[in-house]
Amino acid sequence: QVQLVESGGGLVQAGGSLRLSCAASGRTFSHYAMGWFRQAPGKERECVTAISWSGGNTYYADSVKGRFTISRDNAKNTVYLQMNSLKPEDTAVYFCAAKDTSYSPQYVPSRSADFNSWGRGTQVTVSS
Repeated sequence: QVQLVESGGGLVQAGGSLRLSCAASGRTFSHYAMGWFRQAPGKERECVTAISWSGGNTYYADSVKGRFTISRDNAKNTVYLQMNSLKPEDTAVYFCAAKDTSYSPQYVPSRSADFNSWGRGTQVTVSS
């Protein structure tokens, strides 16, 4: 499995921006599809966005389309989540996740059960 460490969370006002980073180590990062999930208190963990290991395909939850952008730099073993126009309802712990998809460079998983490596999460708080 790959080890994942998130960074970049914090407190921001509504309408502001944050960029989360997830650094991976331990295996061949470029063969892993990556995802960002979030979990707010009392709610289930949900997939915010995901990207294939080739970077060619992405998935976005309807709630973040047009505001969030996922990207990856395979040379740096890092995946990013650019979050713009943040809303109070975006407040949650954000988790990075990975799934070995070396068999399919275009596959984009989007369910929590699809991923087998997880980071510890980073808190994002959006004030109104």
